[in-house]
Amino acid sequence: MKTSFDFDKPIADLQQQVEKVKQVAEKTKVDMSATLKELEDKIKTAEADVYGNLSGWQQVQISRHPERPYTLQYIQSICDDFIEMHGDRTVKDDKAIVGGFGSLNGQTVMFIGHQKGVNTKLRQYRNFGMANPEGYRKALRLMKLAEKFNKPVVTFIDTPGAFPGLEAEERGQGEAIARNLLEMSVLKVPIICIVVGEGASGGALGIGIGDRVYMLEHTWYSVISPESCSSILWRSWDFKEKAAECLKLTAEDMLKNKLIDGIIKEPIGGAHQDPEAMAHTIKEKIISDLKELGAKKTDTLIAERIDKFCAMGVVVED
Repeated sequence: MKTSFDFDKPIADLQQQVEKVKQVAEKTKVDMSATLKELEDKIKTAEADVYGNLSGWQQVQISRHPERPYTLQYIQSICDDFIEMHGDRTVKDDKAIVGGFGSLNGQTVMFIGHQKGVNTKLRQYRNFGMANPEGYRKALRLMKLAEKFNKPVVTFIDTPGAFPGLEAEERGQGEAIARNLLEMSVLKVPIICIVVGEGASGGALGIGIGDRVYMLEHTWYSVISPESCSSILWRSWDFKEKAAECLKLTAEDMLKNKLIDGIIKEPIGGAHQDPEAMAHTIKEKIISDLKELGAKKTDTLIAERIDKFCAMGVVVED
């Protein structure tokens, strides 16, 4: 049974009716096409109404849908060939971040991204997509390798945050993320960053500095999650919906505030409704942008990247 939320229950109910009508039609051999057409029209209307007016918290819920595609699924759909690379050459291989060279439309690209896991066992194995310092150091090692061979970098962001454990802090979590911000700012190859699910705090920003930064339509990007914000401001998670609205964390909010470069539209209902179509859309966007960025000189690429991020949050007073 597919996971659904309270706000899309009317759609789920109509879909169940469609299935029942199909079963009756198959069993009785009665032509139910008119009824099916009517129900399908109602579903389209309901989808337009529900998904065209989502609140910030509802966007957060969709971004966390358990059937939503993760980094490795996108890479497998996008690439003709992919070789995963492991380890930070210092501590260990962090399973929360994956990366390696992939062949995209005849071009070699370094893909890096958070990986959450598709079931309970794999989520524990991947630490729920929360990377340790060695994960960010692995990402940096792969980016520097891409730079060495003059290959572009594409990152997929989907994390509830960097791992906040004591051992992570002891091994330099803050330094690892800060080092990535510095190195990505001046990396001599094109970088494209795409938020494909959750984009929380420094955990997301650690692989989020790029020439092009995009968000999928039903994702969020913020300094803190709504639940954590609620617990800090109101000492309770009960105000997470209010916190989500105040944080202005949706793709539309981020684009309006000029913090991202664009929004990649998802299939109706979210990326999990049609993962292959979503992967194809992402692939076309990457190919198009790499062609544009690849034509720029290295100095121009770096200067524009730095200028873009330096301009964020700047207020000019008369």
